[in-house]
Amino acid sequence: MEHFNLNRLAYFAAVVDAGSFTKAARRLGITKTVVSQQVARLEEELKTSLLLRTTRRVEPTEAGLLFYARCASILREAHDAIGEVTRSNASPEGVLRIAAPNDYGVSRIAPIAAAFTQRYPACKIELLLDDARADLVAEHIDLSIRVGWLDDSSHQAKRIGTFRQLLVAAPGLVDLTGLTEPEDVSGLPFIANLALKEPLLWRFSRPDFDRRIVRMRQSIMTNSTPAVLVATIAQGGVSVLPDFLADEHIATGGLVRLLRDWSLPSGGIHVVYPAARFRPPKVSAFVAMLTE
Repeated sequence: MEHFNLNRLAYFAAVVDAGSFTKAARRLGITKTVVSQQVARLEEELKTSLLLRTTRRVEPTEAGLLFYARCASILREAHDAIGEVTRSNASPEGVLRIAAPNDYGVSRIAPIAAAFTQRYPACKIELLLDDARADLVAEHIDLSIRVGWLDDSSHQAKRIGTFRQLLVAAPGLVDLTGLTEPEDVSGLPFIANLALKEPLLWRFSRPDFDRRIVRMRQSIMTNSTPAVLVATIAQGGVSVLPDFLADEHIATGGLVRLLRDWSLPSGGIHVVYPAARFRPPKVSAFVAMLTE
């Protein structure tokens, strides 16, 4: 067994699949004699009869059935390993369909999509921006960017980043000097994001482990995060925005952050894929660029 020939596993499995040595030989592109000799040698090495030979058909023995199951698994793994290496060496090409929420898609994914098509000119990108969750299978989506908290699903996901939620308002909307506790903002007009599960209920915390739950008073409700941003800058009310949207406007004075001593729950940024064993090069390359 020291010099066991693994090719014999493929010959044996082919005979079981085809039900005859002749058909197996034809499928493998070799002579029937070679297949018969190799399977016989395999039985000699294992000291076990693997096949029952009749004039009409070849059937596996009980031991042969058990051995076939292992052989099929080994051959599948080898095939998948070769496919994985082949895919990893292949150059990204074809159409890449990406779903993302409006806010993150515009501010982060669109620039990366432009850089990706410059680096891989054989690729084309279809960027589908919608705050509603896309059906990855029905809409033939290669990957989806999910910002927030993942629901349980049959899809596979990879976390690529995090974001903070910030309570903000336009300068001049309110007197900030009197706002020190979460309850101080509960009576102010609030712009709520309907894309969230609980758009009016917010959980504040601070390093001393103080926790507060506050229900806001809505003034405007919308299912678009970019619309929340515009309405907040226009002094429609206070609101909660992700840092990747709010930071730029805080830096330029268009927004101010409220209750700086308090934090809201942080969220995750995930790439979500339809369930599959291997990823096409275009998907792997885009995710690699995202994580850069």
